[in-house]
Amino acid sequence: MPKKRTGLADMTDLKSSFRDPSGSLFTKEGVLHRRISNIYKKHWEHAERSGLHQELIREKLLIPHADLGPGGAVDAYRIIRPTRIPFISYPYEWCFSQLKDAALLTLEVQKRALRHEMILKDASAFNVQFLDGRPIFIDTLSFEMYEEGSPWIGYRQFCQHFLAPLALMSRTDIRLNRLFQIFLDGIPLDLASSLLPWSTWFSPLLLSHIHLHAKSQKRFESEKSAPVYKIPRHNLLALVDSLETAVKNLSLRKQDTEWGNYYQETNYSADAFRSKTEIVTEFLRTAGPKTVWDIGANTGEFSRLASEAGIRTIAFDIDPIAVEKYYRVVKRGKEKNVLPLLVDFTNPSPAIGWENDERTSLVERGPVDAIMALALVHHLAISNNVPLKRVAEFFSRSCKNLIVEFIPKTDSQVQKLLATREDVFPDYSEQGFENAFATYFIISGKKSVSDSKRTLYHMTKR
Repeated sequence: MPKKRTGLADMTDLKSSFRDPSGSLFTKEGVLHRRISNIYKKHWEHAERSGLHQELIREKLLIPHADLGPGGAVDAYRIIRPTRIPFISYPYEWCFSQLKDAALLTLEVQKRALRHEMILKDASAFNVQFLDGRPIFIDTLSFEMYEEGSPWIGYRQFCQHFLAPLALMSRTDIRLNRLFQIFLDGIPLDLASSLLPWSTWFSPLLLSHIHLHAKSQKRFESEKSAPVYKIPRHNLLALVDSLETAVKNLSLRKQDTEWGNYYQETNYSADAFRSKTEIVTEFLRTAGPKTVWDIGANTGEFSRLASEAGIRTIAFDIDPIAVEKYYRVVKRGKEKNVLPLLVDFTNPSPAIGWENDERTSLVERGPVDAIMALALVHHLAISNNVPLKRVAEFFSRSCKNLIVEFIPKTDSQVQKLLATREDVFPDYSEQGFENAFATYFIISGKKSVSDSKRTLYHMTKR
């Protein structure tokens, strides 16, 4: 169980917030607070007095907070109430451009901190979340007073958390962002160096910040301490500018994956697509959710039906290019109610980190008011051999309302899945589907999609 603070009613520490001695997060009566330690007092006062916090908040680079005054405990200098992010996501769930934007945000925050005589003490990708369609810095206590000549101790972490995974996704394989799930403090630079192609040795910035950086780490790891050099401010700013250029120069080279062009290759006619859109819109209106997970969202054509209705929507897909395309659309249109994420629901993000509790599993970040599972169930049941009853059970633990599509075996898309394997799915039928879901849901609405063999359901949890 999370630790409760002695003498403070209903105060529960967040398990993800224990590494920073400057302060920790806790909830009180369900509201998020942050305790600032006495050791951070001078840094906090400088950040407030210099105007750094106010500037970053005004420019929507840092989450706002309310200052609640003295901490009321021996180890607490002050208590603040930061704005709560509606849905916490992690770097291994982000597409390439999301990680790139998070990197550029971190460097911008670093530059502004230096103008106020402060510096980021770390450069963790976990200090960034997405709010209203854009990245935002969430670690209000990540700033320390800058001393002339001091190096940036977060440089190595920035390279491991941002530059290395971006370079690997750009130059080696877009799927390598999943390494973040194994290496929670970023991808080791020696590993990144070994996985990157030889051509990157001829890129001056990648040579400097990854390959030679990895070699210097190797050289000094056997020594008791690495040498500490004085770095003039202009050199420190040049380092930040160099990292910014390195990040901006990286781009995705391969733009085609299995589902990246799904809507160009699907068997939906124009009439069928229009019919499906109308039915989903009607079911959303009937359900009236405030939060939606669209599982198998692809490039977000149906997620947008929810988000444009003012519903906070998380659009999940397994395909990195599909998520990349959707995030670019969201960013270009400045859409605020949707967050595209890269997740395989047959192997969703687990609870990991210290005591398997530091980073929350995807399932634990639910439940939500409604789930949309459109053109998904046949992939789970046939491609991945998940029994229909297990699919229904999962949805029942994750939502109150379910908008789900059933695609029969006679549909050409299902025929493709069965083309290379024996049909051992006798329960995969419309009746079998309804029977499996009846244990957990009541069918509130059922409509056929025009000009297709598909059926849409609105189900409510029993």
